[in-house]
Amino acid sequence: MADIIPSPAPAMASSAPASAGVGTSAVLERVKGFTAQPAVQRSLPMIGLFGLLGGAALLWSTMSGAPQRDLFAGMGDADKAAVADALKAANIPYEVDRNTGSLTVPETSFYQAKMLLAQQGLPKAAPDGDTMMASLPLGASRAVEGEKLRTAREMDLARTIEAIDAVDTAKVHVAAEAPSVFLRDDAKPQASVMLRLRAGRALSDSQVQAIVHLVASSVPNLSPDGVSVVDQAGRLLSASGSDPMSQASARQVDIQTKIEQRYLEALNKILTPIVGPGNFTAEVHADVDFTESQATRESYPKDTAVVRSEQGAWTGDKNGAGGEASGIPGALSNQPPAASQVTAAPQQTVDAPGTTAAANAGKTSENYNRTYELGREVSVTRNPIGQVKRLSVAVALREGARKFSRAELASIETLVRGAIGADQARGDVVALSARSFAVAEEAEVKPNWWEAPWVSTLARNLSALLVVALLVFGVAKPLLKRRAAYAEEKKAAIDAAIASGGRIPQNTNPAIRNEIASALAQQALHDPNKPVTLDMIEATPGYANRAELIRNFVKQDPDRAALVVRDLIRADMPGAA
Repeated sequence: MADIIPSPAPAMASSAPASAGVGTSAVLERVKGFTAQPAVQRSLPMIGLFGLLGGAALLWSTMSGAPQRDLFAGMGDADKAAVADALKAANIPYEVDRNTGSLTVPETSFYQAKMLLAQQGLPKAAPDGDTMMASLPLGASRAVEGEKLRTAREMDLARTIEAIDAVDTAKVHVAAEAPSVFLRDDAKPQASVMLRLRAGRALSDSQVQAIVHLVASSVPNLSPDGVSVVDQAGRLLSASGSDPMSQASARQVDIQTKIEQRYLEALNKILTPIVGPGNFTAEVHADVDFTESQATRESYPKDTAVVRSEQGAWTGDKNGAGGEASGIPGALSNQPPAASQVTAAPQQTVDAPGTTAAANAGKTSENYNRTYELGREVSVTRNPIGQVKRLSVAVALREGARKFSRAELASIETLVRGAIGADQARGDVVALSARSFAVAEEAEVKPNWWEAPWVSTLARNLSALLVVALLVFGVAKPLLKRRAAYAEEKKAAIDAAIASGGRIPQNTNPAIRNEIASALAQQALHDPNKPVTLDMIEATPGYANRAELIRNFVKQDPDRAALVVRDLIRADMPGAA
């Protein structure tokens, strides 16, 4: 017995590697040992199948969901919190983007969420002037009251500007000092407007000028030159409006464009019924005279002289009709006197027509001072601005299967001249030509079928179904087949072990070998007469069960048990006999 007692040194030497293996390798060995258990081996296929089904369900829920859509752009954090609470109460799913912070909802629930939030007044609009005035504290100082009034005016202007379609949000700042009787020179007020335009929208010069005049007319003593309009990109939009030359140039270009567009519309109306839509192209250039001229003319017509005033008298003879009566009464004394010879005086005028000789018989001279008023005419001539001086029209007809004869081209040219009102004296030019166009006839642009909304939804569902099918038929089904083959192999090995008296074949799968040994060990524990093998002892869990099987093994085959003990001693103590 002393020969088989191990010495303490080898025992310590053998325990050193065991302590060195504690760590990652020990954990892996435990995991391998756990997975090598027969019960775990039997449940692994089902665990994998359930895991695949859960992954497929998660993938389906992720890919088959409707795309997200931004609910409101530019909301504050307070509005986002209120909107999130309202959506959560209505059981409408929503997501918050971690990068942009935007709140999105599924596209299928977008309009439902919009109506729900509109019903609850969310998101809350920016306060207006009335709200600001209502929040004015009682007993506020004059300075605080003035600032509140100015802020209320700015808010009202901002809400008014936001009514324009292209403007998303607006903010107005007015710089105006309070009036004071102690200041001789008052600084003129100024205003600045910050606009955030909608995506893809822009403001025209006329719209910018409208905003400028809107703000200028809303603030006392504010001129349009003191208003600056800036967009979210930092561009000064009101720069062109402050320059009179730029403003006049823009107006002239606008007038010329409208004139040319009017002629183009007339050409389209006259040529479309004749050659068909898309079978012609036309260009019009209008030479417009923007010269402003004014002429004043003053004239004095000769035939419009009128006597304004007259002063003077006649000088008569004593023997004339105006003198006293003389001579002897009788026939001879009543005879009219002979015609007198009157010499023209320096200021004497010609007798008026219709004056009889009897009336002038007693006149010898007249002295009159007459003043005449001449007629005066003042005429102001102003030529119109934007008058067309010359028109140049070019029309190209598509010549394909249809050939235009000279008579048809002449007729079409006559129609074109009549449509634009061509004036030969003005020098208008009309060029008409029939050519084959280089590009094919453009058909009506229709959206591609893959851009339809149902295509994206169908693609998501089909892709999710394809992934699930691959998981089921590519992974789950082979696992089930492997499980069935494993069960058949296990059954065949058990039958072979029972037929050989508890001896397991050497070529048996290790997992099946352990299961068979464990099953046979359980039977040997209940029936001591059944043969016990080393595999059965190794596969039996628990110290008490192993000890029981070892006792049965020693009772059934003492010689083999002694050989096993000897081999164990030699393995642990290589120097022992």
